[in-house]
Amino acid sequence: MASNRNAEILVAAGREVAISNVDKLLFPKPKYTKLDLARYYLAVSEGALRGAGGRPNMLVRYPEGIDGEHFYQKRAPKGRRRWPGSRTSVASSCTRTRCGPRISSTPTSCALTSTPCLESRGGRCRRSLW
Repeated sequence: MASNRNAEILVAAGREVAISNVDKLLFPKPKYTKLDLARYYLAVSEGALRGAGGRPNMLVRYPEGIDGEHFYQKRAPKGRRRWPGSRTSVASSCTRTRCGPRISSTPTSCALTSTPCLESRGGRCRRSLW
């Protein structure tokens, strides 16, 4: 794991994932930072990926931490790295079609901390629909 003053490179499933602003406080009371969150995502990725089911997700981003304002992002972040299993999918949900980031790899889930995404909500569509 290499680092500089405000960034850290984590290795997730053999891939390097850059985390910027590692000291940014996301959870003030327990004093958890972006780096803490990235490490947590690495630790729970196996079960989290099983639960996500490879479905399109809506990201809930908290740029100023959990106590700040948040917003919902249905489309995959621009400038994201392309890894196998981390593509944008078109999903049909009821009568509407939407694109959403598919979180199906450990590097992808870890990279979400750079946005910072503190929640992701999986779509209801089945994999066979897209």
